[in-house]
Amino acid sequence: MIDVQNLTHRYGDRVALNRISFQVKPGEVFGLLGPNGGGKSTLFRILSTMMAPTEGRALLAGHDVMREPAQVRRHVGVVFQTQSLDKALTVEENLRAQGHLHGLSGSVLRERMARAMEQLGLADRRKDLVETLSGGLRRRVEIAKALLHKPQVLLMDEASTGLDPAARRDLSRHVETLRADDGVTILLTTHVLEEAERCDRLILLHQGNIVAQGTPGELRSSIGGDVVVLEAGDTASLAGGIEQRFGLKSKVMEGQVRVEIQNGHRFITEVVEAFPGAIESVGLHKPTLEDVFVRETGASIE
Repeated sequence: MIDVQNLTHRYGDRVALNRISFQVKPGEVFGLLGPNGGGKSTLFRILSTMMAPTEGRALLAGHDVMREPAQVRRHVGVVFQTQSLDKALTVEENLRAQGHLHGLSGSVLRERMARAMEQLGLADRRKDLVETLSGGLRRRVEIAKALLHKPQVLLMDEASTGLDPAARRDLSRHVETLRADDGVTILLTTHVLEEAERCDRLILLHQGNIVAQGTPGELRSSIGGDVVVLEAGDTASLAGGIEQRFGLKSKVMEGQVRVEIQNGHRFITEVVEAFPGAIESVGLHKPTLEDVFVRETGASIE
């Protein structure tokens, strides 16, 4: 449904995307996970036909985003990070205005508005002014707008930005309903780990490069074992000592030494005994997508 081939984009001398390639299957929820400045927004703009790539090719629903932008727009719904709702209008007035932009009217538009509001849990809020809605409800109205022309693909750029965890989970449930009921293929950009975990597959983007890709489970299992986090006054010295004493590679960042190892609880006892007084605190957890990103890049997603 989405086919990205060697996509490259430059802003002058800066490379924002470096020969990116990936495919999204019909009906998938596919995520682009990475920090701000990693290339997600540039890729999103290209896929939504707002920007032409410097090199490479991208197909959505079989249409080339650069050569056939009008065809792509007929098959794609877009939810931008910045809200586009008119706060002085009601929910249904916002949807009606959007429908008119797509050339919809009469009973067809009314039916599509009703279905979109039903799918997004907005039917009982149709007469409410947008300015009275919570952030989570406004996001649902944005998605409802993007669905009126029955797109095959829904692109969502940081759609959960500013939402609290409960509203974020609520939004994810509605997205899953769209996929289950209508088979909509969904591509979303995010830097929120909880949101990325709900994707079928995802790629990790850093400085314009794909550093890892797969299902959330596959990415986490690529680490194996546990992640031990050690805080110390001299992290470089501690990391060097761990490599010399235990033969283990570690990552040093933000005043912490991170070590990936099986049976991390045993290692904690051994390392504290090996470096008395050097370790200020210890932590132990199972691998997360953040850990995968740190291992591949040495940087944090946040």
